[in-house]
Amino acid sequence: MKTYQAALILCMGAAAGAAQAATELVIATVNNGHMIEMQKLTPQFEKAYPDIKLKWVTLEEGTLRSRVTTDIATKGGQFDVMTIGMYETPIWAKKGWLKELTPAASYDVDDLLPAMRNGLSVDGKLYAAPFYGESSMLMYRKDLTDKAGVTFPERPTWDQVRDAAAKIHNPPNVYGICLRGKPGWGDNMAFLSTMANSFGAQWFDMGWKPQLETKPWKDAVTFYVDLLKKYGPPGSSANSFNEILALYNEGKCGMWVDATIAASFITDPKQSKVADKVAFAQGPYAVTEKGANWLWAWALAIPAGTKNADAAQKFISWATSKDYINLVAKEKGWAAVPTGTRKSTYANPEFMKAAVFAAAEKKAIDSANPNDSTLPKSPYVGVQFAAIPEFQAIGIAVGQQMSAAVAGKTSVDQALKTSQAAADREMRKGGYYK
Repeated sequence: MKTYQAALILCMGAAAGAAQAATELVIATVNNGHMIEMQKLTPQFEKAYPDIKLKWVTLEEGTLRSRVTTDIATKGGQFDVMTIGMYETPIWAKKGWLKELTPAASYDVDDLLPAMRNGLSVDGKLYAAPFYGESSMLMYRKDLTDKAGVTFPERPTWDQVRDAAAKIHNPPNVYGICLRGKPGWGDNMAFLSTMANSFGAQWFDMGWKPQLETKPWKDAVTFYVDLLKKYGPPGSSANSFNEILALYNEGKCGMWVDATIAASFITDPKQSKVADKVAFAQGPYAVTEKGANWLWAWALAIPAGTKNADAAQKFISWATSKDYINLVAKEKGWAAVPTGTRKSTYANPEFMKAAVFAAAEKKAIDSANPNDSTLPKSPYVGVQFAAIPEFQAIGIAVGQQMSAAVAGKTSVDQALKTSQAAADREMRKGGYYK
């Protein structure tokens, strides 16, 4: 009997040991729809990898950025997988804070859209895998432009957009155009940087000197402020993506230039009153098409300090694979899959049929080049940002000035002068020049 009990205890101990051997993977992510869907599919991953358990830390975008930045900079080691973007990836990779991703051949790295792969790589090595990607484009009410006799080319000019806004502006029922005005490097400055690029502007010259008081910046910001004052909704200085999305879905915006991801919401009859009236064109330009539409990816990366790198690699490969996209399509339908990452998604006729915006979205993503996004040569990587640590503070400071100009609290000249001084201060502090 004692022998049997001893054997039983041994077996139970072995089972407990096996259970303890499961690796817990702590994943920090953002609280948007695609990421929440990924969490719901946790059982599918754990079934395929029974030795790995997933623990989610889901945060609002601003909180996520500060938590993961603090953790990686202090080598805190709280997370095994981090959700980061195209801004952080090249900076952190160069500091040695991220592990290079080396997925198996079956993952098919060559299937990743070149713009996404390049934006998340340093010296040809991949440091984050795109979960979903986006560019920006013009989304407009075709019923209103038809009525006004306006037709847009594939990539319209800003003058054409302004003239169309004037014709369809009919407040308070419809405002000619809605654009971001809320301050933030990822809010109004994401949009305004692309607009400025197209006017021939750049954030920094080859000596890293800020260029905010140059003619192209002045031309772009003057055009932007005039456009919103004449044809935008009241209170534009407080509007970013979510506020404009709500206005658009209510039928209040004639046109909107913003993230391609918006197209999936404004064409959804469950949430948009104008779902069947929307058409798309490429991001407008003024003097150059370079940098006229932005490039962004929410991507998954492995911090260098993790003790669970192999498990993290398995999870990232699973979550950003073709199989994962097919899994979401099976569970939720092709219109719900994360877009903007793989060539094979856009080669799928079922996806192209379900997502009316797909062709315009892919064209926008393909045309964005973070290594060559300005008319004059620039020293930085990034389309709607400069991938240097100082940019976050600069973008926030400049965004506040631009928002104040839209609200009529300061002139364009004064806003740009104050912005230039703030940028110069940060760059001197960063040791870029004396």
